[in-house]
Amino acid sequence: MSKKLTTNQGVTIGDNQNSMTAGRRGPTLLEDYVLIEKLAHFDRERVPERVVHARGTGAHGVFTVKNSMKKYTKAGFLQKEGQQTEVFARFSTVIHGLHSPETLRDPRGFAVKFYTEEGNYDFVGNNLPVFFIRDAIKFPDVIHSLKPDPSTNMQDGNRYWDFISLTPEATTMITYLFSDEGTPASYRQIRGSSVHAFKWTNEEGKTVYIKMRWVPKAGIVNLSTDQASQIQAKEFSHATRDLHEAIENGDFPEWDLFIQVLDPADIDKFDFNPLDATKDWFEDVFPYEHVGTMVLNRNPENVFAETESVGFNPGVLVPGILPSEDRLLQGRLFSYSDTQRHRVGPNYLQLPINSPKNEVHNNQRDGAMPFKQQMSSINYEPNSYDTEPKQDPRYVEDEQDLIAGKVGRLEQEKPNNFGHAREVWNRYSDAERDALVNNIVGDWEGVREDIKVRNLRNFYQVEPVFAERVAKGTGVDLEKHIADLK
Repeated sequence: MSKKLTTNQGVTIGDNQNSMTAGRRGPTLLEDYVLIEKLAHFDRERVPERVVHARGTGAHGVFTVKNSMKKYTKAGFLQKEGQQTEVFARFSTVIHGLHSPETLRDPRGFAVKFYTEEGNYDFVGNNLPVFFIRDAIKFPDVIHSLKPDPSTNMQDGNRYWDFISLTPEATTMITYLFSDEGTPASYRQIRGSSVHAFKWTNEEGKTVYIKMRWVPKAGIVNLSTDQASQIQAKEFSHATRDLHEAIENGDFPEWDLFIQVLDPADIDKFDFNPLDATKDWFEDVFPYEHVGTMVLNRNPENVFAETESVGFNPGVLVPGILPSEDRLLQGRLFSYSDTQRHRVGPNYLQLPINSPKNEVHNNQRDGAMPFKQQMSSINYEPNSYDTEPKQDPRYVEDEQDLIAGKVGRLEQEKPNNFGHAREVWNRYSDAERDALVNNIVGDWEGVREDIKVRNLRNFYQVEPVFAERVAKGTGVDLEKHIADLK
């Protein structure tokens, strides 16, 4: 016998089959420590699931720089061709719960933690290049509308189509989500987008805006509604299984990372705000520049300790990378880490999956489960002790000019709610337009007439043919509702 069964206190367990009782027919005794510990821990095996991105899978890998980004950023892990950085990637569905089918129409989360020599850097994006809203103050509302009705616990198209009809900025997201890209064939075959613009600064202090794009080497492959239904009838975890088995079989998935660059001097040359998260940067306007390649080559050993306990935040940045003024991004900078402190605990960054590879020195102490407790009695700074950590004046954070001239609850300039959706429609092939129309028509079964009409009015401002085709498929008399738009 190589290993003895023990309690969490290390005490050997001689009988793991029978509770301690008062006689063979008597009641169980409260003094049975083994039983109490075992049940109490079992009761606490789960932490609260993520409000969004609950259903996910992940893998370890490596990122290799193919082209130095030195001209754009001083970020250490992007300086030299051939430079490698360990990563952990997590893919997820956004709206649905922990045990939901992976065939459901939903954006897919695409998050990558880079364990760089300068500390962790988190890429936190989606497969779709835009989002429903442009301001974080509306995030709880859009998610509430997409989540199950709190009275029935069922997702209801009347709820989310109602919200979308009254939120014209969401129209572009709908043209992506209700294409077949809303139901990817696998995680290996999804693209990734930062959604937000970020700032990169180089050693000379020059700043550019960038967006990041991941392109799968396996190609982008999606499911039709019928294909998704056929898979869901047999398998709830087809995407998780596919990724896990591919890595186990040595068929390591790969993505090329590209950036798109915008000179801040050019930000006002467009009829939309390029920092608006509801707007895409189309490749023919903002060319792709190849950065490097990510290969995922190792599955987690413990899904809970790694995939479920990993925490991401788009504000986890290294020198040379800064957040942009994107209003949705600004809210996410707070919300994501706050979620992990609630879910996993205040010391979630001490878990191996979240801990940086370089040493951590600060005066943050205690809290629940501080298993990497800093032991020095000098837990303040400034201090006069040579052996204790001090601030490093050689590290100077990049100063940035303010764009806004006043403070207030101000509407964003150049919202252009429908122009980008029109661009997407015009770029789609006939087959992609057919799928978009058919998927919306299928989803509108049971949706109230007035909600359909409001959405059709939005679609009409995107492209009249788009609205006409959806109206025909749902039996709505469009003409009497759009006279004022003509």
